[in-house]
Amino acid sequence: MCSPTKGTQWREDLEHMRKNHGFSKKVLLNCWLVRRIVTWASPNPKDSVEDELELSTVRHRPEGLEQLEAQTRFSRKELQILYRGFKNECPSGVVNEDTFKDIYAQFFPQGDASTYAHFLFNAFDTDHNGSLSFEDFVMGLSILLRGTVQEKLIWAFNLYDINKDGFITKEEMLDIMKAIYDMMGKCTYPVLKEETPRQHVEVFFQKMDKNKDGVVTIDEFIDCCQNDENIMRSMHLFENVL
Repeated sequence: MCSPTKGTQWREDLEHMRKNHGFSKKVLLNCWLVRRIVTWASPNPKDSVEDELELSTVRHRPEGLEQLEAQTRFSRKELQILYRGFKNECPSGVVNEDTFKDIYAQFFPQGDASTYAHFLFNAFDTDHNGSLSFEDFVMGLSILLRGTVQEKLIWAFNLYDINKDGFITKEEMLDIMKAIYDMMGKCTYPVLKEETPRQHVEVFFQKMDKNKDGVVTIDEFIDCCQNDENIMRSMHLFENVL
């Protein structure tokens, strides 16, 4: 497991990124991924991604800075801040699922975050090799924070499509919903009843499964979300628990 060395400048870095790089305060505070990584970011402004790549002995080195700039919607400065934090959080250069779950549990101590963290880890681990690299992290984060509505919905579809067969079943949607409610624990008000996740899934699925074949395709998912304000608001729930 990675052993972080605490920094003291995360609030200043958050505020800097919010003011100068287009992140809303709400998104930053809700997104544990940004908060956690920036928390451990090095306060040394002279550091650069290239310098760290040359001097580091990490076993996994990210793509060049210019390539990541081209592939994401992050600026050079943002990538430097995120990489310093990522490297300090996990010097090996990769995050495995157990570490991911441990970090996530710290942000949701009132509930059981392990199942949702498992699903989220798989959504970020696009090459399915069992670990998250810096590239995996920033590519996903770029979509969630800066992507278009359609890009975010495609990402959400991938999260709900647990077995990655290109369809969402009612069982898969229920598994994700249950995992979210288990993670939120008793912090919701009013306290949710045990049958609430299933009730929500029934409503969502009835609207999304247009041809009533028992599965939701990506086209059905995107079309329904974009044309139903209530579902769109509900789908945003996952953004608040990232």
